[in-house]
Amino acid sequence: MFAALHPDWQQFAGKAMGARAVAYPLGLLVLPVLWWLLRRRSGRLYPALADLLVSVPFLVDTAGNALDLYDAVVWFDDACHLVNWALLLGGLAVSLPRRLHPWTRLGLTVGLGSTTALLWEVGEYVTFLRDSPELATAYTDTLGDMVLGTTGSLLAGLLVLRLRPSPSPGPDPAA
Repeated sequence: MFAALHPDWQQFAGKAMGARAVAYPLGLLVLPVLWWLLRRRSGRLYPALADLLVSVPFLVDTAGNALDLYDAVVWFDDACHLVNWALLLGGLAVSLPRRLHPWTRLGLTVGLGSTTALLWEVGEYVTFLRDSPELATAYTDTLGDMVLGTTGSLLAGLLVLRLRPSPSPGPDPAA
């Protein structure tokens, strides 16, 4: 809210902070609402790890803007696209049922990661890039951000498959 109320501050200017002030709290509500609607009656515990993994990127982005890291540190934006997508999609990957085939779990993680990276870049274009002096370099930056987001989701999917493999099928009753 502070950033939305101070759009004239250099680190917030032209960064769609008003849209972020609305979208980020809504994004943080998705998992708790879905769990409340779909899972709580099943007796399953709240997915705290997934919630943490999904929440941290919102904090990183907000802190990065507040501390002006996007403008002061050349590689910060790229690191955020890689790491934040790894965290976000790691939240999905740890939530997927382990009974799904490993390639299915990986495909869902990377596919949603690539799709959300694309949607994020479209959102950036619509909210602040169209009328920005950064428009001249936006194409290269957008492609790089999409590749980094997709790579982050791939890394998350592979890590979760490694740390949380599918259960072994057990002995074959016919044998």
